[in-house]
Amino acid sequence: MTVAWLEKQMTTLRSAHAADRISHALLIHESPGAGGGWLASWIARLLLCAHPDRAPCGACARCQKVLARQHPDVIRLEPSEDSRQIRIEQVRELAQELALTSHQSGYKVGIVMPADALNRFAANALLKTLEEPVGRTVLILVTTQPSRLPATILSRCQRIHVPAPTRAAAVEWLERTHGSGDWDAVLDILGEAPMQVGELDAAVVVQTGREVTQGIAESLAGRLDPVATAERWSKTDLPLRLQCIENWLTKRIREQFESGVQLTEVGAVPYLQPSETVLNIRGLFGLLDGVQDLKSALETPINRGLALESLLRRLVPGRQQQPLSTAR
Repeated sequence: MTVAWLEKQMTTLRSAHAADRISHALLIHESPGAGGGWLASWIARLLLCAHPDRAPCGACARCQKVLARQHPDVIRLEPSEDSRQIRIEQVRELAQELALTSHQSGYKVGIVMPADALNRFAANALLKTLEEPVGRTVLILVTTQPSRLPATILSRCQRIHVPAPTRAAAVEWLERTHGSGDWDAVLDILGEAPMQVGELDAAVVVQTGREVTQGIAESLAGRLDPVATAERWSKTDLPLRLQCIENWLTKRIREQFESGVQLTEVGAVPYLQPSETVLNIRGLFGLLDGVQDLKSALETPINRGLALESLLRRLVPGRQQQPLSTAR
C-alpha cells in the first residue's frame, strides 16, 4: 500500500538506508492522523525486509510479521492499558530488548508512540538509551506534539515532518483503501486526518457531525438543553462527538487567526452570519482544552453526562471560563 503524501519522506529514508546512514534515532512529527505510525512501521519493514534491494517488499515473511505486529525485533512502546502515560519501567524493558542480539542478524527497532506520553522519569531513562545507542538499533519516536518532549531528547533525534495531506490525496487514499463513501464530508467534520477516520463508518460520522454542529449552533444561540443533550450524547459515540467538537473549535481558532480578528470579548466575526454570536479567542482555547481533558478522562470512572453537560454550558457566550466538571 502506497501513501502518496509520504513519498518524499520514504525516498529520503530509502536513500539513507542504501548508504547505510540511517540515524539511530528518528523523531516523526506528524499532523494528527497524517500517518506517523504508518511511516514508523514502514521504516521497520525497510530495515528488516528479507530483500534489501527492493525493501520493503511488503510480501516477505519479515515484512508480514512487522505488519502483524509479531516481529521479534520490533519493540513497540505505548501507554499501558491502565494509564495514559509511558512509564520508566517500560523504557527500561525497551532498553534491555534493544541491547540483545537481533533474532535475524539484522536491525532491532524500537517504536515509541505517542512519544509525548513519556512521563518525566521515562523520558530521562530514554535519554540514556539515546546517548549510548547500541549498534544496528533504530529508535523511532512518533508524536504530534514534539514541544512536550525534553530538548535533550529532541536534540538527539533526526526529525521527519509528516504534514497533513491535501484533501484530494486524503480522499483518494480513503477510497482506495476503505471503499466508497462520503469521505470529503467526513474530513470536513473531523479534519485532514485520513489515518484516523479510515476505520470509521462514513455515514455515521456525517450524521453525528451534523447533530454536533446543530447542537453547537443551538448552544451559541441559547436554545440548547444541555442536560438532555449531554445525557443523550454521552450514551452513544461520545469519543466521536468530542472529536467533532474539537475539530469545530480548531477550525474557528484557525479562522480567527487567518482573518486577523483577535477578539478578547464576545462579538461577531466574518465566518458566521452577522446576527450570530460567537466565542472569543480565549474562550475557544479554553473550550479546546476542556474537550481534550474530557477525551483523556474517558477511560477513568467519571460521570460522562455531567462532564459533557459542563462542557456544553461553556459553549454559551460569556460562560467559557467556567471549569470543566468531571464529577465521578
